[in-house]
Amino acid sequence: MNKGELVEAIASNAGLSKADAKKALDGFITATTDALKKGDRISLIGFGSFSISERSARTGRNPQTGKEIQIAAKKVVKFKAGAELSSSVN
Repeated sequence: MNKGELVEAIASNAGLSKADAKKALDGFITATTDALKKGDRISLIGFGSFSISERSARTGRNPQTGKEIQIAAKKVVKFKAGAELSSSVN
């Protein structure tokens, strides 16, 4: 499912126009991104939670040449599915 299909699904499930559903989805994405940038954790009960984790610097290998390279430290976004989401998928 891409963004357009998700907007259509939100519009039909919530009884909104596609324009309003797109605004709502864009607002959710912006708010989530801003909160994660600040280091906050986002919990949606029953759905799951988004958090930031720090990945330390490490040594890796270039798969084409086999040469060792340094991989820089970075922050990564993690999502942990909630119990209701997990049970509905299974």
